[in-house]
Amino acid sequence: MAQRRRRFKQQFSLKDRLASWAKEVAEQAAKLPPSAERDALIKKARQVEIANHLGDWMSSPGLQPPK
Repeated sequence: MAQRRRRFKQQFSLKDRLASWAKEVAEQAAKLPPSAERDALIKKARQVEIANHLGDWMSSPGLQPPK
């Protein structure tokens, strides 16, 4: 018998969850002294912010195919 996937409705959009996570990571990085770990956290937060901006750009009306 195949297992059924557990499904649930997300309360927040992926964009909102990623933005929240990036903010938390940036706050964690701000509490650390300069180090490789801090740089890695800052890099992760920046990558998530860029991904969110790319998502906005991809769904912008200027990039939609003509109708």
